[in-house]
Amino acid sequence: MKVGLIRCRQTEDMCPGTMDFKIIKEKKCVFEYVEEDIEIIGVVSCGGCPGKKAIPRAKQMVKRGADTIVLASCITKGNPIGMPCPHAEKIKEGLIKNLDNTVQILDYTH
Repeated sequence: MKVGLIRCRQTEDMCPGTMDFKIIKEKKCVFEYVEEDIEIIGVVSCGGCPGKKAIPRAKQMVKRGADTIVLASCITKGNPIGMPCPHAEKIKEGLIKNLDNTVQILDYTH
């Protein structure tokens, strides 16, 4: 699995993504079913509200080999600020609409 991770721009200054990387490395939570090796292709932010750069950045990661785009838990669950992104569903819908249907979209990391 080759992963492109999209995180919330609002949380960049308080979260270095340590838990996301740990979960991927240890194949826990959303990755627990993955039997193959996981390679991180890229980590980007959504570009700021309302997720204006999530789709083009996801496309770039797919172009560079990602077969899975993951919305980090800061977007969908609100970690660590306790407030999920109000645009999360719209971002996910945009990814599904604009990426090839062979690209898997995961809703969270942990």
